Amino acid sequence: MNTNSNTYTIVYASVIVIIVAFVLAFASASLKERQDTNVEFDKMKQILSSLGVDTKGQDVSELYTNYIQKDMIVNAAGQVLAENGGFSVDVVQEAGKKLEDRQLPLYISEINGELKYIVPLRGTGLWGPIWGYIALDEDYDTIYGTYFSHQGETPGLGAEITTDKFQLPFKGKRIKRDGELVSVAVVKPGKTLNNQDYVDGISGGTITSVAVEQMIKDCLMQYSNFLIKIEGE
Repeated sequence: MNTNSNTYTIVYASVIVIIVAFVLAFASASLKERQDTNVEFDKMKQILSSLGVDTKGQDVSELYTNYIQKDMIVNAAGQVLAENGGFSVDVVQEAGKKLEDRQLPLYISEINGELKYIVPLRGTGLWGPIWGYIALDEDYDTIYGTYFSHQGETPGLGAEITTDKFQLPFKGKRIKRDGELVSVAVVKPGKTLNNQDYVDGISGGTITSVAVEQMIKDCLMQYSNFLIKIEGE
């Protein structure tokens, strides 16, 4: 074949593309199990972080087993669908369903003899998805801890939702008022509210702050029947 011809160039390029595609596909398949494991470990870290558990240098899987007693699945009606299996539920996928059809994961932990209920959070920030977990005391009302993260919020502004400065003030806030779930507000620094517990938002990150507030409210509301139901038992 004439190496200077167009046909040779096209055939050569096609062969290289096929070889590279095969190598990439093989590498992806070979690493998939490890990738899936890393994703699971990261999820465990996030759940534990909402409880204030330091995972640095620790066996995350062991810590998770020690702290998380159950990963229940409930529905919006407040019914328990399964005592375990919530860890495998895809929250993003469930959000695309009608509320009454969703499977809602709920994690239960015990710290110093007191139960904690951890609810997963998912929302939309200024530039992309935001997510996290919120842990409630056994009164199903008081916030024990939070964890927030994001995909592409602005560094120094919206991205500050990942910092202790933003997350720690949520601890001790209540999500109910007069027996009704109202969530917790995120307000501009210096602003106050009389009818709802609140924390200061991020200066210069108003849109992300509002998105966090909406995310918490929307996600907690899915569990409102369950939280009010078990409180009354």
